[in-house]
Amino acid sequence: MPKMKTKKSAAKRFRVRPGGTVKRGQAFKRHILTKKSTKRKRQLRGATDVHATNMGHIAQMMPFA
Repeated sequence: MPKMKTKKSAAKRFRVRPGGTVKRGQAFKRHILTKKSTKRKRQLRGATDVHATNMGHIAQMMPFA
């Protein structure tokens, strides 16, 4: 059986918190920001949790997290 490996693209995008939840960054804040309101950009600033329906996929991509 081959060695289990972490998907490095997932490891760079997600962080596992001590409680087991996974933290991710917000989308839609990299470019074309002039047409977005200040409120929208401010709300996109912080990190958020990964939804429970996607947790299985992330667990497969990061088996050691």
